[in-house]
Amino acid sequence: MVWTLFLIAVVLILALDLGVFNKTPHIISTKEASKWTLIWVTLSFLFSGVIYWLYTTDYIANPDKLLPMAASMKFITGYLIELSLSVDNIFVIAIIFASFKIPQKYQHRVLFWGILGAIVFRGLMIFFGVMLINKFTWTTYLFGAFLIFTAIKMLFSGEDEDFHPKDSFIYKVLGKVIPITSEMDGEKFFIVTKAAKKAATPLFVALIVIEVMDVLFAVDSVPAILAITKDPFLVFSSNIFAILGLRSMYFFLANMLAKFSYLEYSLVAILAFVGLKMLLHDWIQVPEWASLGFIALSLLVGVLVSLKFGKEKLLTDSDSTEQ
Repeated sequence: MVWTLFLIAVVLILALDLGVFNKTPHIISTKEASKWTLIWVTLSFLFSGVIYWLYTTDYIANPDKLLPMAASMKFITGYLIELSLSVDNIFVIAIIFASFKIPQKYQHRVLFWGILGAIVFRGLMIFFGVMLINKFTWTTYLFGAFLIFTAIKMLFSGEDEDFHPKDSFIYKVLGKVIPITSEMDGEKFFIVTKAAKKAATPLFVALIVIEVMDVLFAVDSVPAILAITKDPFLVFSSNIFAILGLRSMYFFLANMLAKFSYLEYSLVAILAFVGLKMLLHDWIQVPEWASLGFIALSLLVGVLVSLKFGKEKLLTDSDSTEQ
């Protein structure tokens, strides 16, 4: 019953988003994006109160026998993890839009349909992830080792691994399945051209590339939240709230990503922390308040250091580029 109501609420929110608030394509200003980002973050924290109430009742399954406060804290912790790991996703989305020259006023439509796909794929990955951990407990160590490997790779990869959407495997495979055109006709995903009866526009190509990249990012984020809780509803709901707020956060941060250059180290710390937590869960039990505190502190330090030193790094990088 709770799952059904939650999914209905998500569908209604998305319907209002596309059919009412963003019915007419327009460029989303930083002011509008910041307003919606604040709304989504507020709604997410308010939902933690709903979680608290739900876990005082019998309306939802509670496989881990969580106390209401513990369930609420796990939801917030999971939400912050998903939100922080979305920063890299936002950077890639910005590259994809730039590569396919998607006009700003049509970017919201692409992200809207991208979110629908993300909800389905995340749901499937969470379902199978929880099932694997519950059936094969040793997979917890596998996920933990993978997260630490990802953290180390992120730490030493540097900025030389550029992503070029048009050179990607996804783009090449899509081109073999359906004709691709550089022409655009408003918000249409497909148009009729002289060369083909039905050709995919850059909007559709960008959508597919974003969907595939989200699945790849979920390979990191889903195991990360499974380190916090294996409760399916908490994992899914925290993921969904992070995904729903991703669009507004994209428009809010897309033009300011360079200012948060040190936030990458916060993500490394978070991934390493949750990876170690999974590997050592049989010997060390980390309290919920400690997990939440570490993640929140990591993000805060990353933001503050970026604001203080990010500008200097940006100037240094631009000087070295000119030389």
